[in-house]
Amino acid sequence: MADADIGLVGLGTMGAMLALNMAEKGHKVAVYNRTLSVTEDFVAGAGELAKNLVACDSYQALAAAIRKPRAIVLMVPAGKPVDAVSADLADVLEAGDMIVDAGNANFHDTNRRADEARDIKVMGIGVSGGAEGARHGPSIMAGGAPEAWERMKPILTDIAASYDGQACATYMGPAGAGHFVKAVHNGIEYADMQIIAEAYGLMRDGMQMKAADIGDVFAGWNNGLLASYLTEISGKVAAATDPESGAPMLDIIQDRAGQKGTGRWTAIEAQHLAAPVGVIEAAVAARNISAAKDVREAGEGLFGAAPEPLTLNLDMIEGALIAGKVICYTQGFEMLRRASTAFEWDMPLPAIAEVWRAGCIIRSDMLNDMASSLRDDPDRLLMFAPYFADILKTHVPALRWVVGASLGAGHPIPALSAALAYFDAMRTGRGTANMIQGQRDFFGEHGFERTDRDGSDFHGPWAAKR
Repeated sequence: MADADIGLVGLGTMGAMLALNMAEKGHKVAVYNRTLSVTEDFVAGAGELAKNLVACDSYQALAAAIRKPRAIVLMVPAGKPVDAVSADLADVLEAGDMIVDAGNANFHDTNRRADEARDIKVMGIGVSGGAEGARHGPSIMAGGAPEAWERMKPILTDIAASYDGQACATYMGPAGAGHFVKAVHNGIEYADMQIIAEAYGLMRDGMQMKAADIGDVFAGWNNGLLASYLTEISGKVAAATDPESGAPMLDIIQDRAGQKGTGRWTAIEAQHLAAPVGVIEAAVAARNISAAKDVREAGEGLFGAAPEPLTLNLDMIEGALIAGKVICYTQGFEMLRRASTAFEWDMPLPAIAEVWRAGCIIRSDMLNDMASSLRDDPDRLLMFAPYFADILKTHVPALRWVVGASLGAGHPIPALSAALAYFDAMRTGRGTANMIQGQRDFFGEHGFERTDRDGSDFHGPWAAKR
Protein backbone atom coordinates (compact mmCIF):
# COMPACT_ATOMS: atom_id res chain seq x y z
CA MET A 1 0.00 0.00 0.00
CA ALA A 2 1.60 3.30 -1.17
CA ASP A 3 0.96 5.40 1.94
CA ALA A 4 4.47 6.26 3.14
CA ASP A 5 5.16 10.01 3.10
CA ILE A 6 8.79 9.60 2.17
CA GLY A 7 11.49 7.03 1.50
CA LEU A 8 15.03 6.83 2.85
CA VAL A 9 18.02 4.86 1.54
CA GLY A 10 21.00 4.24 3.81
CA LEU A 11 20.63 3.30 7.47
CA GLY A 12 24.04 4.23 8.78
CA THR A 13 24.17 6.40 11.89
CA MET A 14 22.95 9.60 10.21
CA GLY A 15 20.33 7.87 8.05
CA ALA A 16 18.92 5.91 10.97
CA MET A 17 18.69 9.00 13.16
CA LEU A 18 17.00 11.02 10.42
CA ALA A 19 14.46 8.25 9.78
CA LEU A 20 13.60 8.06 13.49
CA ASN A 21 13.24 11.85 13.61
CA MET A 22 10.76 11.74 10.72
CA ALA A 23 8.85 8.85 12.25
CA GLU A 24 8.65 10.58 15.63
CA LYS A 25 7.15 13.65 13.95
CA GLY A 26 4.36 11.47 12.56
CA HIS A 27 5.65 10.92 9.03
CA LYS A 28 5.52 7.41 7.65
CA VAL A 29 8.94 6.45 6.29
CA ALA A 30 9.78 3.61 3.91
CA VAL A 31 13.38 2.58 4.61
CA TYR A 32 15.90 0.55 2.63
CA ASN A 33 19.48 -0.53 3.21
CA ARG A 34 21.46 -2.68 0.81
CA THR A 35 21.92 -5.22 3.63
CA LEU A 36 18.40 -6.43 4.41
CA SER A 37 19.24 -7.49 7.96
CA VAL A 38 20.24 -3.90 8.75
CA THR A 39 16.82 -2.71 7.59
CA GLU A 40 14.97 -5.36 9.56
CA ASP A 41 17.02 -4.82 12.71
CA PHE A 42 16.50 -1.07 12.48
CA VAL A 43 12.72 -1.34 12.29
CA ALA A 44 12.61 -4.04 14.97
CA GLY A 45 14.60 -1.84 17.32
CA ALA A 46 12.55 1.30 16.76
CA GLY A 47 10.04 0.50 19.49
CA GLU A 48 6.80 2.49 19.24
CA LEU A 49 8.14 4.36 16.21
CA ALA A 50 8.10 1.14 14.19
CA LYS A 51 4.45 1.84 13.36
CA ASN A 52 5.66 4.71 11.16
CA LEU A 53 8.41 2.70 9.46
CA VAL A 54 8.11 0.39 6.44
CA ALA A 55 10.98 -2.04 5.86
CA CYS A 56 11.69 -2.55 2.16
CA ASP A 57 13.84 -5.28 0.66
CA SER A 58 14.34 -3.75 -2.80
CA TYR A 59 14.18 -0.46 -4.66
CA GLN A 60 10.98 -1.68 -6.31
CA ALA A 61 9.38 -2.29 -2.93
CA LEU A 62 10.60 1.10 -1.75
CA ALA A 63 9.03 2.91 -4.69
CA ALA A 64 5.81 0.96 -4.30
CA ALA A 65 5.50 1.97 -0.64
CA ILE A 66 5.61 5.77 -1.16
CA ARG A 67 2.75 8.03 -2.18
CA LYS A 68 3.16 10.01 -5.42
CA PRO A 69 4.97 12.14 -6.27
CA ARG A 70 7.55 10.03 -4.51
CA ALA A 71 10.41 11.57 -2.56
CA ILE A 72 13.39 9.43 -1.53
CA VAL A 73 16.15 10.74 0.72
CA LEU A 74 19.66 9.38 0.14
CA MET A 75 21.89 9.00 3.20
CA VAL A 76 24.82 7.32 1.46
CA PRO A 77 28.46 8.42 1.06
CA ALA A 78 29.04 11.33 -1.32
CA GLY A 79 30.36 10.83 -4.83
CA LYS A 80 30.04 7.58 -6.80
CA PRO A 81 27.73 5.86 -4.28
CA VAL A 82 25.14 8.64 -4.78
CA ASP A 83 25.44 8.27 -8.57
CA ALA A 84 25.03 4.50 -8.31
CA VAL A 85 21.96 4.62 -6.06
CA SER A 86 20.42 7.41 -8.15
CA ALA A 87 20.83 5.30 -11.29
CA ASP A 88 19.16 2.31 -9.62
CA LEU A 89 16.28 4.46 -8.36
CA ALA A 90 15.76 5.98 -11.81
CA ASP A 91 14.66 2.53 -12.98
CA VAL A 92 11.76 2.41 -10.50
CA LEU A 93 10.72 6.07 -10.30
CA GLU A 94 8.45 8.07 -12.58
CA ALA A 95 8.36 11.59 -13.95
CA GLY A 96 7.83 14.09 -11.14
CA ASP A 97 9.33 11.85 -8.45
CA MET A 98 12.24 13.18 -6.41
CA ILE A 99 15.68 12.05 -5.28
CA VAL A 100 16.86 14.05 -2.26
CA ASP A 101 20.60 13.84 -1.57
CA ALA A 102 21.08 14.70 2.12
CA GLY A 103 24.79 13.88 2.29
CA ASN A 104 27.81 16.20 2.17
CA ALA A 105 27.86 16.37 -1.63
CA ASN A 106 29.95 18.73 -3.70
CA PHE A 107 27.48 21.22 -5.14
CA HIS A 108 28.94 20.71 -8.63
CA ASP A 109 27.85 17.05 -8.43
CA THR A 110 24.36 18.12 -7.36
CA ASN A 111 24.15 20.55 -10.29
CA ARG A 112 25.25 17.80 -12.67
CA ARG A 113 22.75 15.30 -11.30
CA ALA A 114 19.94 17.85 -11.57
CA ASP A 115 20.85 18.45 -15.24
CA GLU A 116 21.05 14.74 -16.00
CA ALA A 117 17.91 13.69 -14.14
CA ARG A 118 15.44 15.05 -16.71
CA ASP A 119 11.96 14.01 -15.56
CA ILE A 120 13.06 13.04 -12.04
CA LYS A 121 13.69 16.01 -9.78
CA VAL A 122 16.91 16.20 -7.77
CA MET A 123 17.26 18.05 -4.48
CA GLY A 124 20.44 18.63 -2.54
CA ILE A 125 19.98 19.39 1.14
CA GLY A 126 22.70 20.21 3.60
CA VAL A 127 22.06 18.68 7.00
CA SER A 128 24.15 19.92 9.92
CA GLY A 129 24.19 18.86 13.55
CA GLY A 130 25.75 15.41 13.52
CA ALA A 131 23.91 12.33 14.70
CA GLU A 132 22.31 14.16 17.64
CA GLY A 133 21.00 16.84 15.32
CA ALA A 134 19.71 14.33 12.79
CA ARG A 135 17.76 12.59 15.54
CA HIS A 136 16.34 15.57 17.39
CA GLY A 137 16.54 18.56 15.06
CA PRO A 138 19.25 19.52 12.55
CA SER A 139 19.78 22.71 10.59
CA ILE A 140 18.62 22.10 7.02
CA MET A 141 19.72 23.97 3.88
CA ALA A 142 17.63 22.92 0.88
CA GLY A 143 18.37 23.34 -2.82
CA GLY A 144 16.45 22.21 -5.89
CA ALA A 145 13.40 23.08 -7.94
CA PRO A 146 10.86 25.24 -6.03
CA GLU A 147 8.15 22.60 -6.47
CA ALA A 148 10.46 19.96 -4.99
CA TRP A 149 10.98 22.20 -1.96
CA GLU A 150 7.21 22.57 -1.57
CA ARG A 151 6.85 18.78 -1.57
CA MET A 152 9.56 18.38 1.07
CA LYS A 153 8.91 21.52 3.11
CA PRO A 154 6.33 20.06 5.56
CA ILE A 155 8.65 17.18 6.45
CA LEU A 156 11.89 19.16 6.58
CA THR A 157 10.45 21.95 8.73
CA ASP A 158 8.92 19.35 11.06
CA ILE A 159 12.21 17.57 11.68
CA ALA A 160 14.47 20.63 11.82
CA ALA A 161 15.71 22.37 14.93
CA SER A 162 13.67 25.32 16.12
CA TYR A 163 14.73 28.79 17.29
CA ASP A 164 12.03 30.84 19.02
CA GLY A 165 9.40 28.75 17.26
CA GLN A 166 10.95 29.19 13.81
CA ALA A 167 12.11 26.07 11.98
CA CYS A 168 15.81 26.04 11.07
CA ALA A 169 15.12 24.81 7.55
CA THR A 170 14.63 26.88 4.44
CA TYR A 171 15.06 27.02 0.68
CA MET A 172 18.42 28.31 -0.56
CA GLY A 173 17.95 28.22 -4.32
CA PRO A 174 18.12 25.90 -7.34
CA ALA A 175 20.02 22.63 -7.73
CA GLY A 176 23.24 22.69 -5.71
CA ALA A 177 22.54 25.86 -3.71
CA GLY A 178 21.73 23.94 -0.53
CA HIS A 179 24.91 21.91 -0.68
CA PHE A 180 26.90 25.07 -1.42
CA VAL A 181 25.54 26.76 1.71
CA LYS A 182 26.36 23.63 3.72
CA ALA A 183 29.94 23.71 2.39
CA VAL A 184 30.35 27.33 3.46
CA HIS A 185 28.84 26.41 6.83
CA ASN A 186 31.53 23.76 7.15
CA GLY A 187 34.23 26.20 6.07
CA ILE A 188 33.16 28.57 8.84
CA GLU A 189 33.10 25.56 11.16
CA TYR A 190 36.73 24.78 10.27
CA ALA A 191 37.72 28.40 10.96
CA ASP A 192 35.79 28.68 14.23
CA MET A 193 37.30 25.42 15.48
CA GLN A 194 40.79 26.55 14.48
CA ILE A 195 40.67 29.89 16.29
CA ILE A 196 39.38 28.08 19.39
CA ALA A 197 42.25 25.59 19.08
CA GLU A 198 44.69 28.48 18.76
CA ALA A 199 43.29 30.08 21.92
CA TYR A 200 43.67 26.71 23.68
CA GLY A 201 47.30 26.55 22.52
CA LEU A 202 48.04 30.04 23.83
CA MET A 203 46.63 29.09 27.22
CA ARG A 204 48.37 25.70 27.31
CA ASP A 205 51.79 26.64 25.90
CA GLY A 206 51.93 30.38 26.42
CA MET A 207 50.36 30.63 29.87
CA GLN A 208 51.17 27.06 31.03
CA MET A 209 47.57 26.43 32.07
CA LYS A 210 46.24 22.96 32.85
CA ALA A 211 43.52 21.44 30.68
CA ALA A 212 40.88 21.53 33.43
CA ASP A 213 41.51 25.21 34.05
CA ILE A 214 41.26 25.89 30.32
CA GLY A 215 37.92 24.07 30.40
CA ASP A 216 36.72 26.48 33.08
CA VAL A 217 37.78 29.42 30.92
CA PHE A 218 35.81 28.19 27.92
CA ALA A 219 32.81 27.53 30.16
CA GLY A 220 32.99 31.12 31.36
CA TRP A 221 33.36 32.51 27.84
CA ASN A 222 30.24 30.61 26.85
CA ASN A 223 28.24 33.04 29.00
CA GLY A 224 29.32 36.06 26.94
CA LEU A 225 29.67 37.11 23.29
CA LEU A 226 31.35 33.80 22.47
CA ALA A 227 28.28 31.78 23.52
CA SER A 228 28.03 28.97 21.00
CA TYR A 229 27.94 25.22 20.62
CA LEU A 230 31.66 25.07 19.77
CA THR A 231 32.67 27.15 22.79
CA GLU A 232 30.48 24.99 25.01
CA ILE A 233 31.88 21.66 23.84
CA SER A 234 35.45 23.00 23.88
CA GLY A 235 35.03 23.57 27.60
CA LYS A 236 33.72 20.05 28.05
CA VAL A 237 36.51 18.53 25.96
CA ALA A 238 39.18 20.40 27.94
CA ALA A 239 37.63 19.39 31.27
CA ALA A 240 37.32 15.69 30.40
CA THR A 241 39.56 12.98 31.90
CA ASP A 242 40.74 9.88 30.07
CA PRO A 243 38.98 6.94 31.82
CA GLU A 244 41.93 4.63 31.08
CA SER A 245 44.91 6.68 32.24
CA GLY A 246 43.29 9.32 34.44
CA ALA A 247 45.15 11.99 32.49
CA PRO A 248 43.41 15.00 30.91
CA MET A 249 41.73 13.76 27.75
CA LEU A 250 43.35 16.45 25.62
CA ASP A 251 46.79 15.26 26.73
CA ILE A 252 46.01 11.81 25.33
CA ILE A 253 44.52 12.87 21.98
CA GLN A 254 47.01 12.89 19.10
CA ASP A 255 47.40 16.32 17.47
CA ARG A 256 46.42 15.26 13.96
CA ALA A 257 43.09 16.68 12.74
CA GLY A 258 40.95 14.84 10.22
CA GLN A 259 38.71 16.33 7.55
CA LYS A 260 36.12 15.11 5.05
CA GLY A 261 36.81 17.76 2.42
CA THR A 262 33.97 20.26 2.73
CA GLY A 263 36.20 22.95 4.21
CA ARG A 264 38.66 22.37 1.38
CA TRP A 265 35.83 22.74 -1.15
CA THR A 266 34.95 26.08 0.41
CA ALA A 267 38.52 27.34 0.02
CA ILE A 268 38.66 26.16 -3.60
CA GLU A 269 35.32 27.70 -4.59
CA ALA A 270 36.25 30.95 -2.85
CA GLN A 271 39.14 31.34 -5.29
CA HIS A 272 36.81 30.86 -8.26
CA LEU A 273 34.49 33.52 -6.83
CA ALA A 274 37.33 35.92 -5.95
CA ALA A 275 35.99 35.83 -2.39
CA PRO A 276 38.67 36.47 0.26
CA VAL A 277 38.21 33.83 2.98
CA GLY A 278 41.67 33.89 4.50
CA VAL A 279 40.57 32.62 7.93
CA ILE A 280 38.93 29.56 6.37
CA GLU A 281 41.93 28.97 4.11
CA ALA A 282 44.25 29.20 7.11
CA ALA A 283 42.13 26.68 8.99
CA VAL A 284 42.22 24.21 6.09
CA ALA A 285 45.99 24.63 5.79
CA ALA A 286 46.38 24.12 9.54
CA ARG A 287 44.58 20.77 9.32
CA ASN A 288 46.85 19.73 6.45
CA ILE A 289 49.91 20.73 8.48
CA SER A 290 48.59 18.86 11.51
CA ALA A 291 48.46 15.67 9.45
CA ALA A 292 52.22 15.93 8.78
CA LYS A 293 53.16 14.90 12.33
CA ASP A 294 56.51 13.34 11.41
CA VAL A 295 57.55 16.39 9.41
CA ARG A 296 56.63 18.72 12.29
CA GLU A 297 58.64 16.60 14.70
CA ALA A 298 61.62 16.74 12.34
CA GLY A 299 61.24 20.51 12.19
CA GLU A 300 61.22 20.75 15.97
CA GLY A 301 64.41 18.68 16.08
CA LEU A 302 66.07 20.95 13.53
CA PHE A 303 64.96 24.38 14.72
CA GLY A 304 63.92 23.80 18.33
CA ALA A 305 60.46 23.89 19.91
CA ALA A 306 58.47 26.94 18.85
CA PRO A 307 56.27 28.13 21.72
CA GLU A 308 57.72 30.33 24.44
CA PRO A 309 55.91 31.71 27.52
CA LEU A 310 53.62 34.66 26.87
CA THR A 311 52.66 37.70 28.87
CA LEU A 312 48.94 37.63 28.07
CA ASN A 313 45.76 37.61 30.10
CA LEU A 314 42.54 35.77 29.47
CA ASP A 315 40.60 38.92 28.62
CA MET A 316 42.98 39.57 25.73
CA ILE A 317 42.54 36.07 24.35
CA GLU A 318 38.77 36.31 24.71
CA GLY A 319 38.77 39.63 22.84
CA ALA A 320 40.93 38.16 20.09
CA LEU A 321 38.50 35.25 19.73
CA ILE A 322 35.51 37.59 19.54
CA ALA A 323 37.12 39.70 16.81
CA GLY A 324 38.31 36.61 14.93
CA LYS A 325 34.83 35.09 15.02
CA VAL A 326 33.16 38.21 13.60
CA ILE A 327 35.75 38.41 10.82
CA CYS A 328 35.45 34.70 10.03
CA TYR A 329 31.65 34.90 9.66
CA THR A 330 32.01 38.10 7.63
CA GLN A 331 34.13 36.22 5.11
CA GLY A 332 31.67 33.33 4.96
CA PHE A 333 28.65 35.53 4.29
CA GLU A 334 30.58 37.56 1.71
CA MET A 335 31.36 34.32 -0.11
CA LEU A 336 27.67 33.41 -0.08
CA ARG A 337 26.74 36.83 -1.42
CA ARG A 338 29.21 36.51 -4.29
CA ALA A 339 28.01 32.99 -5.10
CA SER A 340 24.41 34.17 -5.11
CA THR A 341 25.29 36.79 -7.72
CA ALA A 342 27.60 34.60 -9.81
CA PHE A 343 25.18 31.64 -9.98
CA GLU A 344 21.98 33.75 -10.02
CA TRP A 345 20.67 31.93 -6.95
CA ASP A 346 19.12 34.88 -5.09
CA MET A 347 20.20 33.40 -1.76
CA PRO A 348 18.35 34.63 1.34
CA LEU A 349 21.36 35.68 3.46
CA PRO A 350 19.33 36.72 6.53
CA ALA A 351 17.45 33.42 6.42
CA ILE A 352 20.73 31.52 6.19
CA ALA A 353 21.90 33.17 9.40
CA GLU A 354 18.57 32.25 11.00
CA VAL A 355 18.80 28.62 9.85
CA TRP A 356 22.19 28.40 11.55
CA ARG A 357 20.92 29.69 14.92
CA ALA A 358 20.05 26.19 16.16
CA GLY A 359 20.71 22.57 15.25
CA CYS A 360 24.00 23.06 13.40
CA ILE A 361 27.61 22.89 14.55
CA ILE A 362 28.27 26.64 14.21
CA ARG A 363 25.14 27.68 16.08
CA SER A 364 25.93 30.79 18.06
CA ASP A 365 24.16 33.61 19.85
CA MET A 366 25.85 36.02 17.44
CA LEU A 367 23.86 34.63 14.52
CA ASN A 368 20.69 36.33 15.70
CA ASP A 369 22.42 39.71 15.43
CA MET A 370 23.95 38.66 12.13
CA ALA A 371 20.50 37.88 10.73
CA SER A 372 19.26 41.31 11.82
CA SER A 373 22.27 43.06 10.30
CA LEU A 374 21.93 41.18 7.02
CA ARG A 375 18.23 41.97 6.88
CA ASP A 376 18.99 45.67 7.35
CA ASP A 377 21.45 45.62 4.42
CA PRO A 378 22.28 42.27 2.77
CA ASP A 379 24.80 43.92 0.41
CA ARG A 380 26.89 45.45 3.19
CA LEU A 381 29.96 43.65 4.50
CA LEU A 382 28.80 42.09 7.76
CA MET A 383 31.56 43.59 9.84
CA PHE A 384 30.58 47.06 8.58
CA ALA A 385 27.12 46.75 10.19
CA PRO A 386 26.98 49.13 13.19
CA TYR A 387 26.59 46.37 15.79
CA PHE A 388 29.57 44.37 14.55
CA ALA A 389 31.67 47.43 13.73
CA ASP A 390 31.35 48.43 17.39
CA ILE A 391 32.40 44.94 18.49
CA LEU A 392 35.49 45.11 16.31
CA LYS A 393 36.40 48.60 17.49
CA THR A 394 36.31 47.21 21.03
CA HIS A 395 38.10 43.90 20.47
CA VAL A 396 40.52 44.29 17.54
CA PRO A 397 43.13 45.90 19.87
CA ALA A 398 43.15 42.61 21.81
CA LEU A 399 43.42 40.63 18.57
CA ARG A 400 46.35 42.81 17.49
CA TRP A 401 48.09 42.42 20.84
CA VAL A 402 47.58 38.65 20.93
CA VAL A 403 48.77 38.16 17.35
CA GLY A 404 51.83 40.34 17.84
CA ALA A 405 52.85 38.76 21.14
CA SER A 406 52.17 35.23 19.89
CA LEU A 407 54.13 35.56 16.68
CA GLY A 408 57.01 37.14 18.58
CA ALA A 409 57.11 34.14 20.92
CA GLY A 410 56.84 31.57 18.12
CA HIS A 411 53.23 30.43 18.60
CA PRO A 412 51.55 29.25 15.38
CA ILE A 413 48.22 31.10 15.13
CA PRO A 414 47.45 31.11 11.40
CA ALA A 415 43.70 31.75 11.62
CA LEU A 416 43.87 34.62 14.12
CA SER A 417 46.72 36.13 12.08
CA ALA A 418 44.66 35.85 8.91
CA ALA A 419 41.71 37.52 10.62
CA LEU A 420 43.83 40.51 11.62
CA ALA A 421 45.38 40.76 8.15
CA TYR A 422 41.91 40.82 6.57
CA PHE A 423 40.68 43.48 9.00
CA ASP A 424 43.63 45.73 8.29
CA ALA A 425 43.33 45.23 4.53
CA MET A 426 39.62 46.08 4.58
CA ARG A 427 40.27 49.38 6.36
CA THR A 428 43.12 50.47 4.08
CA GLY A 429 41.79 52.92 1.49
CA ARG A 430 44.97 52.92 -0.59
CA GLY A 431 46.89 49.68 -0.49
CA THR A 432 49.90 48.44 -2.39
CA ALA A 433 48.34 46.79 -5.45
CA ASN A 434 49.57 49.77 -7.53
CA MET A 435 53.04 48.17 -7.31
CA ILE A 436 51.58 44.86 -8.53
CA GLN A 437 49.91 46.63 -11.45
CA GLY A 438 53.18 48.36 -12.27
CA GLN A 439 54.99 45.03 -12.25
CA ARG A 440 52.33 43.39 -14.43
CA ASP A 441 52.54 46.21 -16.95
CA PHE A 442 56.34 46.12 -16.97
CA PHE A 443 56.65 42.41 -17.80
CA GLY A 444 53.37 41.81 -19.63
CA GLU A 445 52.00 45.18 -20.83
CA HIS A 446 48.73 44.43 -19.02
CA GLY A 447 47.93 48.11 -18.53
CA PHE A 448 46.64 49.88 -15.46
CA GLU A 449 44.22 52.53 -14.24
CA ARG A 450 45.46 55.99 -13.28
CA THR A 451 44.42 58.02 -10.25
CA ASP A 452 44.06 61.24 -12.26
CA ARG A 453 41.86 60.17 -15.21
CA ASP A 454 39.41 57.49 -16.34
CA GLY A 455 40.37 54.41 -18.33
CA SER A 456 42.25 51.17 -17.74
CA ASP A 457 44.72 50.78 -20.61
CA PHE A 458 47.55 53.04 -19.51
CA HIS A 459 51.20 52.00 -19.58
CA GLY A 460 54.32 53.12 -17.77
CA PRO A 461 57.40 54.78 -19.31
CA TRP A 462 59.13 51.40 -19.48
CA ALA A 463 56.86 50.46 -22.42
CA ALA A 464 58.37 53.15 -24.64
CA LYS A 465 61.87 51.72 -24.12
CA ARG A 466 61.05 48.33 -25.59
